[in-house]
Amino acid sequence: MVFTFIQAGSSCKWVDDSQHFVLEHFDTICNSPFQIYHSALPLCPPLSWLHKHYTTELSQEVKVVRGLPAEWETCSRTVAFGYRPQTLACWKDIIAVGLAGGEIIILDGIAGIQTAILVGHTDYVNSLAFFPDGTSLVSGGFDESIRLWDVQTGGVVKTFHGHTSFICSVSISSDCTTIASGSYDNTIHLWYTQEEGCYCVIEQQDCVWSVMFSPTDPQYLISGSGDKVWHWNINGHQTKPAQKSSCIAFSLDGAQIVLRHEGEILVQNSNSGEITANFHVADSEISYCCFSPDGRLIAAVAASKTVHVWETTSLHPHPIKTLVGYSDHITSLVFSSPSSLISSSSDHSVRFWDIGTQQADPVMADPKSTSLTSAEILSIVLQAEDGITISSDSDGVVRTWDISTGACKASFQTLAKHPECSDVQLINSRLIYVWCVDAEVHISDVEEGELLQTIDVGLRGDGINDVGISGDGSIVFCLYWQAIQALSIQTGEVVGEVRLEYCQYKRSLTVEGSQVWLHSPVSKLMGWDFGTPGSTPVRLSNSHLHPPKNAKVWDVGQLRIKDAVSGKTVFELSGRFTRAVWSQWDGHFLVAGYKSGEVLILDFDRVHF
Repeated sequence: MVFTFIQAGSSCKWVDDSQHFVLEHFDTICNSPFQIYHSALPLCPPLSWLHKHYTTELSQEVKVVRGLPAEWETCSRTVAFGYRPQTLACWKDIIAVGLAGGEIIILDGIAGIQTAILVGHTDYVNSLAFFPDGTSLVSGGFDESIRLWDVQTGGVVKTFHGHTSFICSVSISSDCTTIASGSYDNTIHLWYTQEEGCYCVIEQQDCVWSVMFSPTDPQYLISGSGDKVWHWNINGHQTKPAQKSSCIAFSLDGAQIVLRHEGEILVQNSNSGEITANFHVADSEISYCCFSPDGRLIAAVAASKTVHVWETTSLHPHPIKTLVGYSDHITSLVFSSPSSLISSSSDHSVRFWDIGTQQADPVMADPKSTSLTSAEILSIVLQAEDGITISSDSDGVVRTWDISTGACKASFQTLAKHPECSDVQLINSRLIYVWCVDAEVHISDVEEGELLQTIDVGLRGDGINDVGISGDGSIVFCLYWQAIQALSIQTGEVVGEVRLEYCQYKRSLTVEGSQVWLHSPVSKLMGWDFGTPGSTPVRLSNSHLHPPKNAKVWDVGQLRIKDAVSGKTVFELSGRFTRAVWSQWDGHFLVAGYKSGEVLILDFDRVHF
């Protein structure tokens, strides 16, 4: 739904901006109105009317390093959930969201507001499908059951049991008489909606990741595994030879099927088998294909966190739209209208996108151009006394950022290749970078490109969860599952150790001087002073357990700051910046890094909590 106010022959800018603003920050406005000025208005695009109007008040408070587009994005709304959304289904303006906790949330597709919750499954809801008339909904999940729901009452009409492993996919025939369910047990079960029990079991050679009835032929369905697509009738007979492809979806008129084959999106005539369109995505694993209701557009997830949209009638092989900025893997994708796309992600969010016709994406069209995406941020270090924050990512790139302007001061490609965890510090005017790969700790001078030390930790731990550099640059601290060890950067020897009962959380160390702090979202802050090399680390007592200057911000599923005394939340980010994988806070600056490769700097100099 679009509201446009016409004034003097042109759209009123503040109305358009306000609409975008309300939709994008709806949850914040409803749940924490006082955060509008702290975590909503500052994140308006720089060229928007709202940002310009509040620029005097906000310009000294917030600096965004990356990830804030100049204009409003096509994402019109982000809805956050307590559990990870696993799957989506849509019927007109009704959206069903299956959650990892077993609940099914019904949303108003226009406003994104929750209207009902369906409770019955005891584990992940993996697949949902609306009946063609929208009156009923079928679901399948990890609890090996298929449930038929009355959408109006929210009650369970029937529950079907018979599979011996979790349900991957469900579909309903166009005449509403038959449900098909595909399972990890390598079978497809067919059920009559008005009767109990399964009337047909189809054995497939591999797990059935997807199953779908033709939207127009209730006798015909297709199923897919990791690398093949099968064609069946409702009596369980194979009607065509299996195809070497996967990732199936029908167009709404049943005339076309979209398939994935070796990095290509293929549009196939469902009757003749003729390939009518071919779209290529370089070096990307493709998943979750879907057609728009009018069959004009195809959307697909590539490289797990990027959505590409193509026009099926176009001869141009490149996407007309590329959607980036996800902080975690995309779990489902569905069109709610010919120009509206909805996606769910492991970052606990569902996003609503406006898809308009554009020219082919220049990044996809020009192989020499820079990719829109960036590698996941592995570490963020705030060194406010030097006026910088330093980031390192999973491609081994180290960058320094000016915290007063948000500008990237320098970028270095290091020797690291796909590091598992890392830390970087500016010590005595030298950028010292530590990264871990395959039980080895590597230390280098970033600017000189010199490898200073490689330490083989061998059997000292069964996996390095985090690393941190001491304030003087002489020690690197390694967090294992059951220990924290201090290693000499010069010799590689163990110069201190603390035994732990168990630590399952990665990236949870903060180092300040010789003190090491262990953070966890489920346990209390713990700290030790390792003193001088070779001395026994001293556990810090409760009276000394003050968070370090550059403490990491820990909170499950959210990026928020709490008052240390009252425990009250005084600041909380919403929308696409909610779930950072790495963040630090010193009481003045908040810096955060994301799986999407974005880095955010917030300056609270003029904010009084």
